Amino acid sequence: MVSDLSADRVGPVDVAVVAFEGNRFNGDVAPALRELQQSGTVRILDLSFVRKTADGSVDVVELADQEVAEAFQQVTDAQFDLLSDEDLRAVADHLPPESSALVVAWENTWAARLATAIRASDGELLLMERIPRDTIAEAIAALDSDSARTPAPQGAGDPDRP
Repeated sequence: MVSDLSADRVGPVDVAVVAFEGNRFNGDVAPALRELQQSGTVRILDLSFVRKTADGSVDVVELADQEVAEAFQQVTDAQFDLLSDEDLRAVADHLPPESSALVVAWENTWAARLATAIRASDGELLLMERIPRDTIAEAIAALDSDSARTPAPQGAGDPDRP
């Protein structure tokens, strides 16, 4: 069991599936995950890999497998099985042939205090949704476009005008 993890103090837990072209895991994601864990932003609870071959067969690659062990074992030293083989095979069903995916479950430790306070106040989170990156990029572009069209207020930039 993960040390100091308690059901009444745990933060929200997310599962992320990151798909990659090809069937080799190069470990480039490991330092970013390790940094998030070391900073206390997240706590990695479970991490696995799935791979779909050209003929559609599926392999589950565990953290202890030699192929990924060196790069990813340093991400976390304790895991428990939140992700079942059935979960991982369901992920693989959505992958195209000759591709792979990292499947990671993490506790959002940054939100644990708020989650605990909500539960202690008999509150219940009714909805939480992630806004897609493309939507955010479009909103930022629109904001940049609006600010480029908006004229500066009268006197702005003229040190002699009040």
